Amino acid sequence: MSHVVFGTGQVGHPLVEQLIAAGHDVVAVNRDGRGTFPGASVVGGDAADPAFTARVCAGADVVYFCLNAMNYDRWSEEFPPLQRGVLAGAASAGARLVVLDNLYGYGPPEGRRLVETMAANPTSAKSATRAAMTEELLAAHAAGEVEVVIGRASDYFGPGAMRSALGETVFGPAVAGKTAQVMGDPAQPHSYSYTPDVAAALITLGTAPGTTGQVWHLPVAETRTIRQVVQRVYELAGHKARLLAAGRLTLRALGLVKPEMREYVHTLYQFTDPWVVDDGKYRAAFGDRATPLDEALTATLAWYADRAPASVN
Repeated sequence: MSHVVFGTGQVGHPLVEQLIAAGHDVVAVNRDGRGTFPGASVVGGDAADPAFTARVCAGADVVYFCLNAMNYDRWSEEFPPLQRGVLAGAASAGARLVVLDNLYGYGPPEGRRLVETMAANPTSAKSATRAAMTEELLAAHAAGEVEVVIGRASDYFGPGAMRSALGETVFGPAVAGKTAQVMGDPAQPHSYSYTPDVAAALITLGTAPGTTGQVWHLPVAETRTIRQVVQRVYELAGHKARLLAAGRLTLRALGLVKPEMREYVHTLYQFTDPWVVDDGKYRAAFGDRATPLDEALTATLAWYADRAPASVN
């Protein structure tokens, strides 16, 4: 089969690698055409340009949308045009479109587990944007323009996943024995998504029958509290856990220096309240595909340790 992957970042990178390992023809698309993926073609261009996406999608069986907007503080303006461009490219090729989604659109779950049947309840510009993007995708599928399937993941962690709530501000300090930084209330349970599992699940949704026209929560391992996850990372690193949690006031203060930090205030409810993802639909269809949490944390920590600068004695 021929696969085109838009985005070679935190999920797109392992997705491309897994597709190559499975023997598929792969085109990896990013903004500048940089990156080395032996066995794949790498193409650079503007995914918001339907003419460009039509060219790179020609002949594809499956197209994956794993892009994100360049600027988090302009996410609502920059993100939808990227999705529309890739949707147009997939439609022109008659390919199945697999979209990597997040959980913003649900809004505050008010103590409930997150399930696919929950209605969208956006409470910010970002969550409203994400909900509207989902509606566009499902409308295009219903109209017969393109086969669409949507896979939703929680906050990422994994080898190479640095820009995440469980990324470089936790694993990097754990390796060095310094203080980790998180958001919200560390006592709250929080589901995290392991990027290799996310990539594998997107491939399943892209190739298995009976998946299209639906939203799927991608596999997650057991849910622990934020503090428990951070403590386990430090235990694996051989250090005592040190943790600093940023609340609303801290994020606003940091936003004076880094404007993008203010944007996290709008979705802080994900970290101040229980955030538990139910992936039962996926498990019922395809089995338990989630890597055990300790195993996933160990692999991620090893990646960070390998890239850490050697200590000077």
